[in-house]
Amino acid sequence: MHRKPDGSWDKTRLPSRHVTEGPSRAPHRSYYYAMGLGSREIAQPFVGVASCWNEAAPCNTALMRQAHAVSEGVKAAGATPREFCTITVTDGIAMGHEGMRSSLVSRDLIADSVELTMRGHGYDALVGIAGCDKSLPGMMMAMLRLNVPSVFLYGGSILPGSWQGKDVTVVDVFEGVGMHSAGRLSLDDLCSLEQAACPSDGACGGMFTANTMACVSEAIGLALPLSASLPAPYLSRDAYAVASGEAVVRLIATGLRPRDIVTRKSFENAAAVVAATGGSTNGGLHLPAMAHECGIEFTLRDFAEIAARTPYIADMKPGGRFVAKDMGEAGGMPMLLKTLLEGGYIHGDCMTVTGKTIAENLKDVVWRDDQVVIRPVANPLAPTGGVVGLWGSLAPDGAIVKVAGMTSHRSHRGPARCFDGEQACFDAVEAGDYQDGEVLVIRYEGARGGPGMREMLSTTAALSGQGRGDKVALITDGRFSGGTRGLCVGHIGPEAQLGGPIALVKDGDIIAIDADAGTIELEVDPIELENRLRHWEPKKTNYGSGAIWKFAQLVGPAHLGAVTHPGMDGETHVYADL
Repeated sequence: MHRKPDGSWDKTRLPSRHVTEGPSRAPHRSYYYAMGLGSREIAQPFVGVASCWNEAAPCNTALMRQAHAVSEGVKAAGATPREFCTITVTDGIAMGHEGMRSSLVSRDLIADSVELTMRGHGYDALVGIAGCDKSLPGMMMAMLRLNVPSVFLYGGSILPGSWQGKDVTVVDVFEGVGMHSAGRLSLDDLCSLEQAACPSDGACGGMFTANTMACVSEAIGLALPLSASLPAPYLSRDAYAVASGEAVVRLIATGLRPRDIVTRKSFENAAAVVAATGGSTNGGLHLPAMAHECGIEFTLRDFAEIAARTPYIADMKPGGRFVAKDMGEAGGMPMLLKTLLEGGYIHGDCMTVTGKTIAENLKDVVWRDDQVVIRPVANPLAPTGGVVGLWGSLAPDGAIVKVAGMTSHRSHRGPARCFDGEQACFDAVEAGDYQDGEVLVIRYEGARGGPGMREMLSTTAALSGQGRGDKVALITDGRFSGGTRGLCVGHIGPEAQLGGPIALVKDGDIIAIDADAGTIELEVDPIELENRLRHWEPKKTNYGSGAIWKFAQLVGPAHLGAVTHPGMDGETHVYADL
């Protein structure tokens, strides 16, 4: 316990003592006086309030407002907030060009920059506020790495756009590009759609990666219940920000830390939620990376096994009908978790940042028959989860596919059409230069070979927009957006740059994919593949220096989270105990 009976603080074991306590820290304290703090504020614990605010995209523009509200909560609870920002690379802007190589790299850079800011200034606790895809796992990775009392806050989703009488999201615009190239949508209509799709602050509105990881933040216990539900522009979100600031101060007082909260069972809960919501395949990448930070082995195979035994119950875009705002109005994560708990699909005894368990948090949640977004587990959209792991001769280390909303075309067998990089495939798709029945192979887009493991939404959305998404399959050692639909297999490992089987495929080779059986096979004689490997050599990338080069030197395989450092296994100390 760090709080005394009189309400004052004992900082003898808090990191901020290194910058605020004793005569030798007079120079340090002078800086705090320069910023308007008084002796009382300096004597209190320091809470880092980390925001991914920027003006790159609407996902992030509401975060500063919420960071200020968090600070008000921290102050009201008797601690001293210290706000700082880190970067975000927003996938909607980065998608479809070289900028997308920065996306996954940014996840680890966000974690690293939050870690360094916290370490460098001796902050005692952390509230992390994030809006776009990689910033959510990046922020939670920092919390698990530092192991100081922490609360995560999602910045909220965007409001749905309205176009020609229906709700639309940015994915509809990406698919509109394909519809236009196929002559199914006029240029005037495409321009009208693009102006209507994104009407407010907030992250992409379907169960894409941002909303998937926001659901994970509640399921894994790092966020307050219901905090992921309200859209970003709603000022009522600020009450959750204030409450998050107050909650983190309680955690300082009680000493409850992220690794006390996040256990193996917590990751199983998180995987079940990704499966139940038809969430992003990126969940299969980010959960292993988060587990790596706290010494828990949780791989793509673990993720897939849980998905295979979890019913798909949230009718969310892109596979379903509704957007994040609708799910929030239907009861949000507490409603989803309640039905999963009662069905025996999640662990109720996992601790959360409320100081209570999942089951205790859900005690008063009552099922609502007046909503249709979240199904009861007894009447699921599908008996197994919306994401599926695949293994076989083409992917010995595994691969992943999103099947949410797919009632047909869950298997495919056809000849390969190979592209070294996404752009070549996108150009062929846009020109209609492919045949029904083919398996489009995009390779050298892995974490090391891309470098950066780009998402392929531009290409997959173009296929869907052309009305041919169910006529072909697409496979890659890169990634897919949470907005991708169709038989699109990502994370194929080992990746091409490491000499994985995907590097050895030739045009015309037969590839067989079966999402129900969980298999992906390259029907080529192993002796022939060995011969091809002898004549293979890795590609030279366009990145010989800088952050993306550095990432490529360090990054590990996708099925283990594409991580860039040894994680807890390499720890010699924990920051919170310094």
